[in-house]
Amino acid sequence: MIESITINGLLLALIIRSNFHKEGITFFTPEDYSQQLGYMNRPKGYIIPPHVHKLVERKVTLTQEVLYVKAGKVRVDFYNDDQVYAESRTVETGDVILLAAGGHGFEMLESSELIEIKQGPYCGDEDKVHFDPILKNIK
Repeated sequence: MIESITINGLLLALIIRSNFHKEGITFFTPEDYSQQLGYMNRPKGYIIPPHVHKLVERKVTLTQEVLYVKAGKVRVDFYNDDQVYAESRTVETGDVILLAAGGHGFEMLESSELIEIKQGPYCGDEDKVHFDPILKNIK
């Protein structure tokens, strides 16, 4: 199952639930996204030919993150670019989420392990603007 979180037509996030299943290869992101997210389901014996990637200069202006929930349960709060709360979703063990735009915050609803993938290099304090979270009683 795939879930999209949008505000006024702007895609904030995609959630690929752990029960997603499809034959072949599927990319969930448009070609112009700086973070590409895809899924592969190939049969035994399928071969992906060896390859190297060419050096291609790219300009990245927006950090997009992918989180894989290795274990646990996490509430993800979504905000627009003006830091206004929009909605929340819960991701659980095996789910993958692409944070494509807007703001986001997290509350661990259980002890959780997350694997984060994003573009580098990391720019330290220049990379983020922190702001106050929503109330903790949001489910």
